[in-house]
Amino acid sequence: MRKNKLNKMGFPEEFGLYDPNNEHENCGFGFIANIKNQPKHEIVHQALEIVHHLDHRGAIGADPLAGDGAGILIQIPHEFFKQEFANTEIKLPNIGDYGVGMVFLPPDKDKANLAIDAIEEAIKNEGQNLIGWRDVPVDNTVLGETVKNNAPIIRQFFIKKGKSSQTEKEFQRKLYVVRKQSLFLLEEKLNEDCDDFYIVSLSTRTIIFKGMVLAPNLSKFYKDFQNQSFKTAIALFHQRFSTNTFPSWRLAQPFRYLCHNGEINTVKGNSNWMNSRRYSMYSELLGNDLKKIWPVIERSPSDSATFDNALELLVMSGYSLPHAMMLMIPEAWKDNNLMDPKRSAFYEYYSALMEPWDGPAAMAFTDGIQVAATLDRNGLRPARYVVTDDDLVIMSSEVGVLREIPEHKIIQKWRLQPGKMLLVDLNEKRIISDEELKNNLVEEFPYQSWINNSKININSINLKSNNSLPEDATLLDMQRAFGYNKEDLKFFLEPMILEGQDPIGSMGRDIPLAALSDKNRLLYDYFFQNFAQVTNPPIDPIREELVMSLMNFIGPRPNLLDPKSGNDQKLIKVDHPILDNLEIEKIRNIEKFTSNKLKSFTLNICYKKNQNNTLKIENFINDICIKAEKLINDDVCNIIILSDRKLDRDNVAIPALLATSSVHHHLIKKGLRTKVGLVIETGEARRVHDLCLLAGFGAEAINPYLAFYTLSNIIKNHNEDIQEEEAYKKYIKAVTKGMLKVMSKMGISTYQSYSGAQIFDAVGLSSNLVDKYFCGTSSKVEGINLEEIQIETENRHELAFGNSSLLSNDLDVGGDLSFRIKGEEHVWTPETIGMLQHSVRSANYDTFKKYSKKINDHSVKLKNLRGLFEFTSESNPINIDEVEPTSEIVKRFATGAMSLGSISTEAHTTLAIAMNRLGGRSNTGEGGEEKSRFTPLPNGDSMNSRIKQVASGRFGVTTEYLSNATDIQIKMAQGAKPGEGGQLPGGKVDEFIAKIRHSTPGVGLISPPPHHDIYSIEDLAQLIHDLKNVNPKARVSVKLVSEIGVGTVAAGVSKAYADHVTISGNDGGTGASPITSLLNAGGPWETGLAETHQTLVMNGLRERIAVQVDGGLRTGRDVVIGAILGADEFGFATAALISEGCIMMRKCHLNTCPVGVATQDPELRKNFTGTPDHVVNFFVFIANEVREIMADLGIRKFNDLIGRRDLINFNGAEEHWKAHGLDLGKLIVNLEKEKDETFYNSKEQNHKLELALDNELISKSQKAISDKIKVNISSKIVNTNRTVGGMLSGVIAKKYGHDGLPKDTINVDFKGNAGQSFGAWLSKGVSFNLKGDANDYVGKGLSGGRISIAPDETSKIVAENNIIAGNTLLYGAISGECYLRGVVGERFAVRNSGAITVVEGCGDHGCEYMTGGVVVVLGKTGRNFAAGMSGGIAYILDEDNTFNSKCNKAMVELERLSTFDINENPSLKDINNDLLDFDEARLKLIIKRHFKYTKSTKAKMILDNWNKYINLFHKITPFDYKRALNERKQKIKENKIMPNRIAGE
Repeated sequence: MRKNKLNKMGFPEEFGLYDPNNEHENCGFGFIANIKNQPKHEIVHQALEIVHHLDHRGAIGADPLAGDGAGILIQIPHEFFKQEFANTEIKLPNIGDYGVGMVFLPPDKDKANLAIDAIEEAIKNEGQNLIGWRDVPVDNTVLGETVKNNAPIIRQFFIKKGKSSQTEKEFQRKLYVVRKQSLFLLEEKLNEDCDDFYIVSLSTRTIIFKGMVLAPNLSKFYKDFQNQSFKTAIALFHQRFSTNTFPSWRLAQPFRYLCHNGEINTVKGNSNWMNSRRYSMYSELLGNDLKKIWPVIERSPSDSATFDNALELLVMSGYSLPHAMMLMIPEAWKDNNLMDPKRSAFYEYYSALMEPWDGPAAMAFTDGIQVAATLDRNGLRPARYVVTDDDLVIMSSEVGVLREIPEHKIIQKWRLQPGKMLLVDLNEKRIISDEELKNNLVEEFPYQSWINNSKININSINLKSNNSLPEDATLLDMQRAFGYNKEDLKFFLEPMILEGQDPIGSMGRDIPLAALSDKNRLLYDYFFQNFAQVTNPPIDPIREELVMSLMNFIGPRPNLLDPKSGNDQKLIKVDHPILDNLEIEKIRNIEKFTSNKLKSFTLNICYKKNQNNTLKIENFINDICIKAEKLINDDVCNIIILSDRKLDRDNVAIPALLATSSVHHHLIKKGLRTKVGLVIETGEARRVHDLCLLAGFGAEAINPYLAFYTLSNIIKNHNEDIQEEEAYKKYIKAVTKGMLKVMSKMGISTYQSYSGAQIFDAVGLSSNLVDKYFCGTSSKVEGINLEEIQIETENRHELAFGNSSLLSNDLDVGGDLSFRIKGEEHVWTPETIGMLQHSVRSANYDTFKKYSKKINDHSVKLKNLRGLFEFTSESNPINIDEVEPTSEIVKRFATGAMSLGSISTEAHTTLAIAMNRLGGRSNTGEGGEEKSRFTPLPNGDSMNSRIKQVASGRFGVTTEYLSNATDIQIKMAQGAKPGEGGQLPGGKVDEFIAKIRHSTPGVGLISPPPHHDIYSIEDLAQLIHDLKNVNPKARVSVKLVSEIGVGTVAAGVSKAYADHVTISGNDGGTGASPITSLLNAGGPWETGLAETHQTLVMNGLRERIAVQVDGGLRTGRDVVIGAILGADEFGFATAALISEGCIMMRKCHLNTCPVGVATQDPELRKNFTGTPDHVVNFFVFIANEVREIMADLGIRKFNDLIGRRDLINFNGAEEHWKAHGLDLGKLIVNLEKEKDETFYNSKEQNHKLELALDNELISKSQKAISDKIKVNISSKIVNTNRTVGGMLSGVIAKKYGHDGLPKDTINVDFKGNAGQSFGAWLSKGVSFNLKGDANDYVGKGLSGGRISIAPDETSKIVAENNIIAGNTLLYGAISGECYLRGVVGERFAVRNSGAITVVEGCGDHGCEYMTGGVVVVLGKTGRNFAAGMSGGIAYILDEDNTFNSKCNKAMVELERLSTFDINENPSLKDINNDLLDFDEARLKLIIKRHFKYTKSTKAKMILDNWNKYINLFHKITPFDYKRALNERKQKIKENKIMPNRIAGE
């Protein structure tokens, strides 16, 4: 097998770009509990059966027997252990008087014995009594070969309560100390890390059985499970899906208290904050034992394990489990008008004690007495539960996982709701509601009173401003010293004060990395923002603002382990972290307003340059850190202001980011960070990215004083029609909105979580620098040190205050955003654009070679990382005729994803025709495609884009669209703006675009930041499965963006059965994006591609997935470098656009493209001159250049090029004043593979489609499909039957297109629990009727079919009070009907384009981003209904008059229904054609259909009492949609013609 050298935790050592710390995981999880606390053997096997039925939520890597881990946590089986020891001298005390430890001992027997000695020594030291040891019987034959090699020795040990422990809780705290001390003692003995020693659990109540086994084999592996006396009343269960395949036993779940489905995005910061509390925490209960358990956070790449460590500390220090969970995963309380003020005060009070652990999280947790589950504030993970009449509660990721329970025994079906908790108390033998549980905790202390006593809102402090604006010359010197340029003013600051928005740009980034630049770059430019992709979702900070918060506290943190400590600990409360120039003075003088309880000190971060020319800033930084430490220890202050205001001719300011991170990390290491607030007063920061970095590395608040001075100067000198105060407010609004967007890209909701979270990668900084000053930050490209940072800083200072004539009393031109003479270096210049266009238009390869020479030449200016590689080969060159022909190589090329809408029809079709001529691939982008393009043209050309993209907006994603694809690409992120959504303005949505996107002309369209059916890796696996069912012949691809850790995500994508993965670099173009993202998010494709290839090879997954690279490819040399770094295929977008006429005006977002490429303006489109021949020439020239290089290297076949690290060397830039320290060695490390493996895609994934229920449905529907003869089918369905209807609909769409079959041609009656994606992309003419219930994603992409779901006839539940289907239903539905008798989860009808649907209640975010269709809700909704809704209508039954407060009215209006005269009888055509009128008739008709298909008692009651209920309905209509409908009405009136269909008709 593979020779990866594994560390003790089961991962390979850090190698090349692979880092074990980048591990991600998601899962299926849940619990089963007997409410009456009656232990039963069957509960163990029921838990194991559930895990088995969640098997599709796990994953398998290269080893078919090695899963990612599975396990259960149960009560201690007391009777079983007594029986086991019956014939021995061991006698167990009563339950509660002894503890059981489950331990993974090192495989090495000598080391295992030392570990046993350490445990026994710790037990003795803590005054407890060892009872004895037990070998755990296991069956290793069920383990995979890769797992057996590092399988631990598994044993149990038993401890009797010592005399020093009076109570069970005291004893449990001692067991906690024993566990921690055992590890410390062993490491002391061996003088090394002992990560292969792991005490799985040690408790008086619970025990954990887990391992690296497939879920179905868990019961075979642990032989104890077969014993009838092995009993429990509860079981937590978990099925892990890891992005890697490495055998880490300890990372299988559950952990000691919990199992977790999701991802804590802020874990790095949370860990830092926990460590920083070391010397500021004290616990009465733990006393001196607190010192023995440090460090609290164990070494682990698992966010769940880290969370468990922190939770355990809180519980051991006296918090109840639910109380601790409320601290760590609080509800969205800020500005929540629906929350009880007392509960809101509870959350606000504790937010000062502990920052939230932020991210998608469904947690099940237990201490053996209470078993509970909670969900994150945004409801991002599925969690369903049922309660039976014989006192069983089953909570799980899916419903229907325990199939032995008949429907008539179930008395409740419900779900975990955002921020809510489900708790079963085994002592009280009942379920305690979220309301009761939290009310009891909220009433415990007078939290609001404590807040009033301890918190000071900065707005309540009165202080007069005495700040005056510096003289113009002084201001200019300051601006130049801090690196300001003309672009800062023109493209950032001025637009911000005019529009209050983070500015927008287009066409991406083509400037060098900061470490390669000849310019003196700011330190901020060496960092790139991280973003969520696959393993967790980004958030929409605009439409889902209710979960976002920038609120923070400034000052020392109260003692986390004493809930009362925040009562008198003064803190400054700020609504956002940006302080204006008056607010910083308030903090500077804070002692006057707090009776000296808060004291600030301004710590100067400027050094005198002229006094000591040899001064090294390393020494100066050390001095600052020591001063900060002394200020705290001497009690001089509890707020430190790091300030560079003393900058002048003689004083140089060190980079504020360097000062911030250095002090922050120094104080963490000293355990002092929580004793002080850290505020940054800097002239350097002005852009969103700058402010985010300061926050991410520890700033609680920031005063960008020079930005405010500059704004005042702009107003003064340019006579802007705006007042200074208003300008400041707009700037703050713009940057805070930008900060929210950056936070939300990573899926982070609160600034308190973001502060110190370090969600960045460093590129081009040396590891020594990063490890010392930015501890914990990833940096894979070695680069500059402090010396170069000092040179850049002093160079800027010299340009400002010296005698240089370079700037001549003006700011530098900048040139980051577009080409400027004397500005930053660009790849795309007028010269290179002209050369390329001339070459392809004249079919002149010699001119193309001049172009590529110019692009590839790095001898004068460094442009990108690949320019530092040089080719090398031990083989002799060969004749080019021996090299694979151009006609084959061009088949590896694709054009980028550019949608119809972002570019013109002419530009879009030209690319498609060209790529089809070549045998390559063009990409639809996310805007759908006109069906006429699926048919070849008379001359044999085809405009059909072979790659059909599925993006978050799902515009135009019909079954027909998918069935006409060769590749289906899931766009997880875009290189130019990863983690962002998009918006197509109404002006670009003409009749044609609206038709393709199934929307309304003139109405803007929003693409959400996340796919709402992909919040985790197992969700992605489900969408891949969905798409593969609809079109089994198409490759399913996943588009990722380069960042450190993308390789691990790509490994997960391969395990999720994707056929293809694209790695996009941050140089890629875009039609519109915030400039912050264009310049500062993502990473170079070279690093992302190299890491992806390395990680796939190390996992044994490389050959089963094709790898494509895109994002700034421009020449044949780029293609060859890409192949050597691991790519099979190559994408070109900007270069292809330039070939057909783009001149890089960067005006795509303005719809004013002068050459007709990126515009929908009919007049400008006439200027388009590109032809398919131009594009064909470009790609042929690229392939020719590839062949020339291959011939030089002696390579005949392209596959022989892929992954050949021996063919390139790193050629450093030793002569460059700044880049001489760059090292790309990690990108080109040598990789080992098995003999029969390849470095390229040579195998197909096994999608197991033969198991699909649709095979049976298709077989039974043959007559219907071939001859349109009606068929009726009956079928059972279970939760593992997923995507039912998808494959059947794909077959129909391939034959009949979107028109499908006549109504009800295929009618299927199902009985049972439907798996995920029931009825996905269901075609017209197919009707699904389900008696039972369904999981998530019902009716996804519905394309004309009809779905009805109602409870089973034997069910005793009241349908309208119980849940019938899961989350994210009808996502991207195009047309059809869906009737659901019962309540559904979050995000119902998200992005519905045209379906008609009825439901009897829904969760949060209903009708989000909806663009068409009719939604009827006959019950309560959750919060944030209609957020981002731009089309369609909704009718809401508001019986308790609460809907108004739950509706997001930013884009919609609420109105009462229009009634019709009793004598009026509108026709069906009238009802369908006029969505502004005939509401009563339409609503009644739809409710009648709902009753017809589901026999809903709620529907019948409404129909029987129509006059009473009609007045209780609200109608929701989007403003723009209403305008469009009225304009359409007017057109019909004036012209007597029927315009195109409006979405929803």
